[in-house]
Amino acid sequence: MRWTKLFALGLVVIMTAVVAAGCGSESNKSGDMNKKIIVGLDDNFPPMGFKDESNEIVGFDIDLAKEASKRLGREVEFKAIDWSSKEAELKSGRVDILWNGLDITEKRKENMLFSDPYMDNRQIIFVKKGNTDIKDEASMAGKAIGTQSASSAEEYMDGSLFFKEKVKEVKKYSDFVSAFMDLENGRIDAVVGDEITGRYYMSKHPDSLEAVDVAIGPVSTFGIGFAKENQSLRDDVQKVLNEMKADGTIAKISEKWFGKDITKK
Repeated sequence: MRWTKLFALGLVVIMTAVVAAGCGSESNKSGDMNKKIIVGLDDNFPPMGFKDESNEIVGFDIDLAKEASKRLGREVEFKAIDWSSKEAELKSGRVDILWNGLDITEKRKENMLFSDPYMDNRQIIFVKKGNTDIKDEASMAGKAIGTQSASSAEEYMDGSLFFKEKVKEVKKYSDFVSAFMDLENGRIDAVVGDEITGRYYMSKHPDSLEAVDVAIGPVSTFGIGFAKENQSLRDDVQKVLNEMKADGTIAKISEKWFGKDITKK
């Protein structure tokens, strides 16, 4: 009798565990379908993504991501990350997307999927207002130049013999805003960086900096980065982006931040 009761009790425990496991897997499956999208970004990269006076993350890419997520029927969360570790954040699954003025490069394509390009971008020179010494790449010889770590500008300069042999120093910062502040304070002679971010910073500091309208390195394009194995999310986001372009939503967001539509047609 005792063994019969023990057997029955064991059977009940096993069946309960099986049912619970089945319910759990179904719940997880449903959770995956409705899982929020975690967007990784450098939150000091105006006007693409940055914190405003209220400490809220705002920007052009933020507005794009919010609208795309709404159309996908999914919540979105913006997560500030160390931009120099962005590929590791994506690969580990700590973020689902890199959406923050991310240049599409052949090197980055080795480690992530990209959306179609949605905006062109140049790396140009920024100097303190009144500086007439720096007019182009060659005139930066013997100077201290700043840029952001893990940026396209850094990648170009790291591969350039001129910057390795002729430039006095290439000082690398965690973000471009810090580099521009050092430029304003005379700690460096110039900044090489994203034209879009630099010109936005200049618009807020019109009496301190100016741009040297010369491209440094190749013209690049912005895209959205996804993990290599996340083709389905990439395709879903691209689909709604195409819809946003067709109905004029992207153009309106661009006009809000740049005063005109500067996105790729």
